[in-house]
Amino acid sequence: MIRLGKTLMAAVLVAGLLQPLAAMAAPNEHAHRVDTVAHRGASGYAPENTMAAFRKAVKMKADYIEIDVQVTKDGQMVVIHDNTVDRTTDGTGKVKDLTFEEIRELDAGSYFDPEFAGEQIPTFEEVLDEFRGKTGILIELKSPELYPGVEEMVADALRERNMDKPANNKIIVQSFNFDSMKTFHELLPDIPVGVLTNKPEQLTDEMLDEFATYADYVNPSLKMFSPELLERVRERGMKMSVWTVRKPEEAEPLLDAGVDGIITDYPDYVPRNKHK
Repeated sequence: MIRLGKTLMAAVLVAGLLQPLAAMAAPNEHAHRVDTVAHRGASGYAPENTMAAFRKAVKMKADYIEIDVQVTKDGQMVVIHDNTVDRTTDGTGKVKDLTFEEIRELDAGSYFDPEFAGEQIPTFEEVLDEFRGKTGILIELKSPELYPGVEEMVADALRERNMDKPANNKIIVQSFNFDSMKTFHELLPDIPVGVLTNKPEQLTDEMLDEFATYADYVNPSLKMFSPELLERVRERGMKMSVWTVRKPEEAEPLLDAGVDGIITDYPDYVPRNKHK
């Protein structure tokens, strides 16, 4: 009995010593996580802002897809980056001067690779309907000054799908147009808002203070990023996603700094579950 007691005591002692070590080795569930944001979808592997690119991003387990929203001549919200269709389709003209029917007839895939011939410019609603619940969606209002009322249109589409609730912050809206983001914040205050910038004069302390009154994110270009800027943004209670990573080596400094998101054409350039 005495020998058994000593053995039992030894086992308890060893377990007590191992428990702290196991806790140290276990991943910290509350550690800072860097989100991978697929820029215009996985646009390094498929034609940008197409369903093919978005599906590829989901397959690559991106945390968010980033999409650009504009409006056709007849009031249909479509997902395309440029103000014209020239670069990414077989057509020409400004998005705002083309009807939805004209936009829909364009080939938005062949320019990238013949494999994607026939890809169409999707509607905003199509993207919401297919990818809600599958991945986060970072919605950029592209040149909203060209499309009066686009903020309300986007807000309505989200409300109709009960996507205006802050359950998991998997919807974010951003723009280079700060007034547009103020307007959107007033419409749907529970949806996180981000301001995009690539201009140093827009990152003064005074500007950051102003952003903090309505924005949740300050999202600078890669060339504008610095750990010091990240600290200034964080001091004001905001987050930061940086764009656009197109080389594997560009991701590491951002990961080391602990940014909140990396916006990239290549989701596989950001190691999964990387914590600071």
